[in-house]
Amino acid sequence: MSVEPDFRVRFWGVRGTVACPGESTLRYGGNTACVEICCGGRRLVFDAGTGLRLLGRQLAANGERFQGHLFLTHTHIDHIGGLPFFKPAYMADNCFELWAGHLRQQGRTLQEVLCRMMESPYFPVPLDILHACMAFHDFEAGQRFDLGDGIEIGTAKLNHPGGATGYRVDFAGRSVCYVTDTEHREGELDRRILELIQGSDLVIYDATYTDEEYPRFRGWGHSTWQQGVRLCRAAGARRLAAFHHDPEHDDQFLDGVDEALGKALDGSFVAREGTSILL
Repeated sequence: MSVEPDFRVRFWGVRGTVACPGESTLRYGGNTACVEICCGGRRLVFDAGTGLRLLGRQLAANGERFQGHLFLTHTHIDHIGGLPFFKPAYMADNCFELWAGHLRQQGRTLQEVLCRMMESPYFPVPLDILHACMAFHDFEAGQRFDLGDGIEIGTAKLNHPGGATGYRVDFAGRSVCYVTDTEHREGELDRRILELIQGSDLVIYDATYTDEEYPRFRGWGHSTWQQGVRLCRAAGARRLAAFHHDPEHDDQFLDGVDEALGKALDGSFVAREGTSILL
């Protein structure tokens, strides 16, 4: 009897905008965006927010090497601020590739942007002090990639200031989509997102606001959990994970969202830091 390979998702950071540690965010977590997806023996990481530090700390504590891919939705600070504190990046026996799909249209490169983040006066040590073997890939959102071992990556352009990229991981007959930092248009469903998430098993979606809050933040580049439900229903996606929580949404508030979301789309939930899901 054949055994299907593990396809696992783990949330290391679920917060948006800025890290917000404190008593009121203990249960859902205060670290910014970082999601690990393991496809058999291959490791993919999505976004390098402050949650990346926790992943790196665990890998170092377990003596594990990091050989994989780091896909960035975009390079706002809440999505890259964990990279300078990622322990495996300082170890020469680690090797990983970094990807971004929004910079080429601006005439910039991912390596250039990360170098700027880690130069004086913003940070005390430069990017080239990271001893891991790193490769940088700039692409146009909308491309697909075959990573080998049955892992395929789909991408889509998202509606966010400065640009952003959504991702789909297909592996072992299942699929996970990572769609954060995107703003919807009221009364419309984004065609590019619908195509990306079509028939997927889990959609991790930008739920920074609720529909009731959204009018106060129109133009800020974010969406709502209710819009995520509408997209999943239209695309035949099975489950929604509400993600990129507003720093002002405490545990009690998110408990309410979690209850309403579970009723709206069976099996759906509000993402919590540390949660691991086997698909």
